[in-house]
Amino acid sequence: MVSMTQAASAAGTHPSSPLALAGRTVGRLFDALVTPLVPGDYLDLFSPLRKGADLRGRVMAVQRHEGATTVLLRPGRGWKGHRPGQYIRIGFEVDGVRLWRAYSITSPVDDTDGLITITVRAIPDGRVSNYVLHHLRPGKLVMLDQATGDFTQPDDQPAKVLFITAGSGITPVMGMLRNHEFADAVVVHSSPDPSQMLFADELHRRAASGQFRLVERFTSTQGTLSADRIADVVPDWAERTAWVCGPTGLMDDAEAHWSRARLEHLLHVERFRPRIVAYGEGGETTFTESNVVVDAPPSAPLLDVGEDAGVLMPSGCRMGICFNCVATLTSGSVRDLRTGETTHAIDEDPVLIQTCVSAAAGPCSIKL
Repeated sequence: MVSMTQAASAAGTHPSSPLALAGRTVGRLFDALVTPLVPGDYLDLFSPLRKGADLRGRVMAVQRHEGATTVLLRPGRGWKGHRPGQYIRIGFEVDGVRLWRAYSITSPVDDTDGLITITVRAIPDGRVSNYVLHHLRPGKLVMLDQATGDFTQPDDQPAKVLFITAGSGITPVMGMLRNHEFADAVVVHSSPDPSQMLFADELHRRAASGQFRLVERFTSTQGTLSADRIADVVPDWAERTAWVCGPTGLMDDAEAHWSRARLEHLLHVERFRPRIVAYGEGGETTFTESNVVVDAPPSAPLLDVGEDAGVLMPSGCRMGICFNCVATLTSGSVRDLRTGETTHAIDEDPVLIQTCVSAAAGPCSIKL
């Protein structure tokens, strides 16, 4: 049997066209006839973006660039909006497993169409980023959380600002640049080479218009610009309030440099993962409810280990600050990757752990 959605696809119908959307609705109705549902499920068939439902978003457009993807989303009616620089967690269904990732919102906050955009940089072996790059299509529904994060401009903007970014770290700053006018701003952005520079044309256009001064750094030929050399390109850096986002090394370097200058109060950083200061020994990890056993490497958070093994893992920010990833350690040992502290459990005395910041420290069992 060929569904209406499949037929529309075979006929070349755009996935977000009325015919294609009707086909998916009919398909969901057919599934409802053979699958037990609760009352809320019936409403989800007809109005998945309705107010009061679990927050979802519909993919309206997908634009693919060199190694990156810009996704246009229509959030459901429960969406509360965002501040420039904030991020949103999105749940994608990849190979039957819902995987949550955090992405900065880059669109203007006052868009009248109510749509938001994210830009996802594909990373080697990244399950979600490569799914978005190669397989995500318009019409797809994704799960959403409300926007969050403190990497934003204050209500009283500083007279002089500095943005230091690298790679996809430009995305939250792009959200600010599209929403704010600055009296005196400098953007220092690093990328491997010009072909891999996200938002290159727009950054050049905005810089040419005088919105900010742009300093480009191409690391494949110029090397990395360390924080202690920022004065080479921004002589008055110490007079500016700074926002830094990019690889962990960049942010660690910036924090150390601003701390040595006793200017920590002028520095803001954006992290989506914890700073790892210790490694566990690794070991055989058993997810008891899923009947999955896997060898966990010493540096991998158990959240990643479980997701890679196909276990449905509850998760949140992936930094240990939202506690959505709490699970029960029923036996064995894990180590907190941020502090190096070890937690032990036995069958008679299980303990709660956060899988996003815990690694196996020997054989262990998790109730998931």
